[in-house]
Amino acid sequence: MMAWLAQNLAPLMFLGLVFFLLYGFPVAFALGASGLFFGLIGIELGLLSPVFFQALPLRIFGIIQNETLLAVPFFTLMGLVLERSGMAEDLLDTIGQLFGSVRGGLAFAVIFVGALLAATTGVVAASVISMGLISLPIMLRYGYDRKLASGVIAASGTLAQIIPPSLVLIVLADQLGKSVGDLYKGAFIPAFALVGLYVLYVIGLTILRPKDLPALPPEARTIRENDGSSGTRSVAVLAAIAITVGIVAGQHYNEMLAWLVGGEPKEQPVDETVVVATTFAALIAFVIALINRAFRLGLLSRMAERVTFVLIPPLALIFLVLGTIFLGVATPTEGGAMGAVGAMLLAWARKRLDRALLIQALKGTTTLSSFVMFILIGSTLFNLTFQGVGGSHWVQHLLTQLPGGQVGFLIFAALFVFVLAFFLDYFELAFIVIPLLGPAASALGIDLIWFGVLIAMVMQTSFMHPPFGFALFFLRSVAPAGEYVDAVTGKKFRGVSTAEIYWGAIPFLVLQLVMVGLLIVFPSLVTMSFSKAEKIDLEKIEIPVGDQGWGAEGAADPGRGAAGGESSW
Repeated sequence: MMAWLAQNLAPLMFLGLVFFLLYGFPVAFALGASGLFFGLIGIELGLLSPVFFQALPLRIFGIIQNETLLAVPFFTLMGLVLERSGMAEDLLDTIGQLFGSVRGGLAFAVIFVGALLAATTGVVAASVISMGLISLPIMLRYGYDRKLASGVIAASGTLAQIIPPSLVLIVLADQLGKSVGDLYKGAFIPAFALVGLYVLYVIGLTILRPKDLPALPPEARTIRENDGSSGTRSVAVLAAIAITVGIVAGQHYNEMLAWLVGGEPKEQPVDETVVVATTFAALIAFVIALINRAFRLGLLSRMAERVTFVLIPPLALIFLVLGTIFLGVATPTEGGAMGAVGAMLLAWARKRLDRALLIQALKGTTTLSSFVMFILIGSTLFNLTFQGVGGSHWVQHLLTQLPGGQVGFLIFAALFVFVLAFFLDYFELAFIVIPLLGPAASALGIDLIWFGVLIAMVMQTSFMHPPFGFALFFLRSVAPAGEYVDAVTGKKFRGVSTAEIYWGAIPFLVLQLVMVGLLIVFPSLVTMSFSKAEKIDLEKIEIPVGDQGWGAEGAADPGRGAAGGESSW
């Protein structure tokens, strides 16, 4: 019996963790309890030394000293300050007005603002709840289909899972032992490809079911010129100028970088070039708008000025943070700190920064950061014991022997994460599952950055699957369930049922699964963001040897002082 228990302690440990979780214990305490309990059993069975637990304090202090994880509270604070300073309301109102005359304009605005909120908050709950409170009443007021409105809001909020600077990507990078900047680069193109799929789906609905996505009525479009025009032509001209400048900057980015740092121009990664080009485009638009307002030139319409001053500052902040990380100028922690300071400056410039806002943002940041740290400490206790009893070898052997090789492993990993996400948060998944799957992926020759982006995309799908999707629960908490009176029109509207929220999520869940499939079929969507590794010819490597080597005349004597005098000993 004891011999059987010693041989199977690793799988029993995993089952014990499942038991603790199903019993209702908090994840952090379940992980820590499993690690300590089975660690004591391992000591009694002779699998572990009694001095094993002496390594625990060092592991815990190592977590506290991890500078990479320090980026989590910085990016959280950045997002909460921007979100609670009224940025989301202003963005949605402005973009909604801009696309108001187009069928599905509000849906496009929700997708765009959701992506921007995802890049600023990095937290799914904050994005979904904010968009639900702000946009859902507006979409219901103007006759949008309830299932479509719910699906668009929930799906746009889940973009916080994958769009850099995502918090989960920081955690995945730490668990996989990879650079956060590399994971950001890898996720950049797939994230915006998914946004493109959302937009294409809405465009398709405007053709097939136009009544479900009406345009805003004329009386709802309040941003007008004195002659009654919308002013969108001015927006188009300003956008054309900014895009032209961005394209030119992107085309000559290699030469500009070579001029700044010195040396020959080299091909730069695609995502880095896109970030730099977008930053140049945003800055030129903002400068033009500032000059127009300062000198009262009257070259831009009210709509153009509104779009520029509402959209450009948070967009420029995001790309400035990402740009410094991609360029290697700043670490993710430094970039997050810069983003937090920039968010407070933007809130101050909008006269929205006060003590109450800071207290709320700091409380939210502390809560989330403490949640992450406690789970990480618990997972460290669990993983230390699990590795000590040979669990990593057991899992690696099990996963590498799956039929189908790499493809079989990837299918299993995707399904495994998808099912576990019914019950676990994405942080919990990252700390529990990745230490199990990562070594097996590495043993099979799978690129860990690509694997990390794939897992992040699968985690995103977990937020949308009925009836367990967390994003659906978040939306349910703020969506009116029964009949309510609209605050603007004073009319009574029917609420949104839970079934409508679930049915609305399914098309976007399918789009997310399509994106997962595209990542598996086309790994270049991730890997194309990286520069090609330079080939090194080992035969051409020369190591210069100086004339003053050991034994040479005049060489330094290890027994003499630095100036060749007597020994200092």
